Amino acid sequence: FLILINLYKMDRLLLILTFCILSNPIFSQEEKPPTKILFVGNSFTFFWNMPQLVSAMAESQGVSINSYQSTVSGSSLEQHWKGEKGSLTRKKIDENNWDYVVLSDHSLRTIDAPEKFREYGKKFIDLVRLKGAEPIFMITWSYKDNPSMQKIISKEYIKLANDFNVKVFPVGPIWDAIRKDNSNIDLYFDNKHPSSVGSYLISLIITKSLTGKSLKDIPKRLFKTDEKGEKFYLSFISSSNSKYLKEFVDKSIE
Repeated sequence: FLILINLYKMDRLLLILTFCILSNPIFSQEEKPPTKILFVGNSFTFFWNMPQLVSAMAESQGVSINSYQSTVSGSSLEQHWKGEKGSLTRKKIDENNWDYVVLSDHSLRTIDAPEKFREYGKKFIDLVRLKGAEPIFMITWSYKDNPSMQKIISKEYIKLANDFNVKVFPVGPIWDAIRKDNSNIDLYFDNKHPSSVGSYLISLIITKSLTGKSLKDIPKRLFKTDEKGEKFYLSFISSSNSKYLKEFVDKSIE
């Protein structure tokens, strides 16, 4: 299904983009077991505990999501497919019952090797569907010193989504819109990786897309509990940044 993403206040222009993302919440939560999600990617995915942040945010909304990951720093979908760099991604997909598999390629793949992005994206789409799960692609973001990357990145992900009828999380486009709307928020840890604020934003976008619920009551501090019953904190973010990001994502994903 298509859902409208409203990315607002971009150089005085109202930018309306249509992306393929989840148009329905995961649940009726009452009688369903926790949703199982496998995140496949690299450091863009695992920085600041992003998969666990999604679980914690969903839990704060009364939605049960169990997040897992198959991530290797600097890896591409091709390397995940071939089992390079110690990747066990195909084994994890084969041996587990997932509801969703969230896929993202190396940050430069859509620019430097778009044919490989498409080839291995399609391989994973077919494999995930064969195993009874739904593939979803996470659109990545541009480097801090090269914002013009975003147009190409978004174009390639959206083309793949449209051609093979898959959904996407519009992280890169919303990230780019926030960069233009509020220069006081730094989403970057370095030139390319997300800061803790950036990972909080990514998690908000994914959580909103999955649950369909308003983000306004998601806390600024998120934690999980270990096997000993002890809290461990996943993120800390200021009240003002948390409020701004939640409002921006709620307005962007309708």
